[in-house]
Amino acid sequence: MSRWPRYQMTATKNGVKVKPAISEDVIQAQVISWAKRQVKVYPELTRLFHVPNGGQRHAAVAAKLQGQGVKPGVPDLCLPVPRFGCHGLWIEMKTQAGRVSPHQKDWIAFLRCAGYRVEVCRSFDEAREVLVGYLDPKITCSPGII
Repeated sequence: MSRWPRYQMTATKNGVKVKPAISEDVIQAQVISWAKRQVKVYPELTRLFHVPNGGQRHAAVAAKLQGQGVKPGVPDLCLPVPRFGCHGLWIEMKTQAGRVSPHQKDWIAFLRCAGYRVEVCRSFDEAREVLVGYLDPKITCSPGII
C-alpha cells in the first residue's frame, strides 16, 4: 500500500468537497521514479517512456503538438518490450476518481486488438504491480480489462 492518502477533504461554503489526494501527474512521476531505481532488477525498465499527449497547455503549444502528431487518448506510458505473445505494455494512468474517455477507450481497444497489453492503473501500487507482473518471466500475457 502506498503511503499517500487516496482522497483529500476540504471544507467549502456548502459542505465538504472530496477530491483525489494526488493528481495523475504525481502518480505517474512516482511510477517513473520507481522504474529508474529498479533498472538493475528489471533492465527493460530503461525503455519505459511517457507519451506527452494529455495535460492542459497554452493554445499555441497545443496547436504545435497537434501539428507534430499528438493524438487524444493515447495511453500515458509505454514499455515497448515484447513478452509472452504481447508486443509491449501500455499503461493509462488515472486517479481513483478519474474516468477513461471515449478516445482512451478507442485506443485501448485498438492496442489490445493489435497484440499489446493495456492496463488502466489508478495508483502507484497498481502500476508497479502491472510492470513487475509483465516483466516477471513466470507470468503470461493477459489482455486486461477496463
